[in-house]
Amino acid sequence: MAEARYRGEVVKLDRGYPLVRLEDGELLRCEHATALVKGERRRAVIGDVVEVAVPPAHDKGVIEAIAPRTREFVRKDPTERAVPQVLAANFERVIVAQPVGEVNLRRLERELVLAFETGAEVTVVLTKADLADDAATRATVEAVQALAAPAADVLVVSEDDPASVEAVRALLAPGTTTVLIGRSGVGKSSLVNMLVGAEVLSVGAVREGDGKGRHTTVSREIVEVPGAGRIVDMPGVRGLGLWDAEEGIGAAFPDVEALAAQCRFRDCTHHEEPGCAVRQAVEEGKIAASRYESYRTMYEEVKDKKDWELSQSFLIISEGNTVERS
Repeated sequence: MAEARYRGEVVKLDRGYPLVRLEDGELLRCEHATALVKGERRRAVIGDVVEVAVPPAHDKGVIEAIAPRTREFVRKDPTERAVPQVLAANFERVIVAQPVGEVNLRRLERELVLAFETGAEVTVVLTKADLADDAATRATVEAVQALAAPAADVLVVSEDDPASVEAVRALLAPGTTTVLIGRSGVGKSSLVNMLVGAEVLSVGAVREGDGKGRHTTVSREIVEVPGAGRIVDMPGVRGLGLWDAEEGIGAAFPDVEALAAQCRFRDCTHHEEPGCAVRQAVEEGKIAASRYESYRTMYEEVKDKKDWELSQSFLIISEGNTVERS
């Protein structure tokens, strides 16, 4: 019996075994070809278009090739010193979710950097508005808008306000895929269920009083939203290490970047150099010190990664005896 070959899309990742929807609609659990994983060190992620072979008498398909990606959501692998980890591919929008009653602005800055770096459209959705009072919600929205706008819109969604759910659903254009990110417990699975209009994802039990619940999403899955596009509920991501995120930093910190262009030195690190327009703005109260520290932390993080890569490249060249030493 000949080996069958197919083309399909990874629609779910569950404990390392991708579930692939073939072009005829059939779902096939797959593993990676050894050459793909060990040779190119590539693994298929949610949203990838893949080439699959099904050997005779084999209970799984074998992913042999991954098509070029139009877009990637990348972070620094939390288990490695300087290795990128792709979490999703081939999408048009990123929604960053945070609960309106527990917004962490410093984390939001980092989430926005990662989202903007993808080149996709970005929206911040503040969840669980039904658990917060109106005054607190307004104050939070203003703070988040000051941080994210105008590059990203800010929406508030409440379980008891159908219009707010429809506003989010309107973002999911038919034929497009949206990646939903946020830490554990922010209400991502509940939001997906509200968008779909049915309980398609498990939601942890919520404690009375604070509205907090345990994290239940352990896999990444593409969910079809009736009358709209598709959405991927990403498991709560704790590690948000940056990888090649200069453009994302620029998009998330346009106010700081505009000032940086006015610094006396083009390569100013905004630390101790004279004529630094960024530090001057902080001293004058035009930029919050906490925002400046976030910017510098991420700026240095990306720079350290590049310096490490450069040192590794030099080491490889040196070991190949192609570098002359004086």
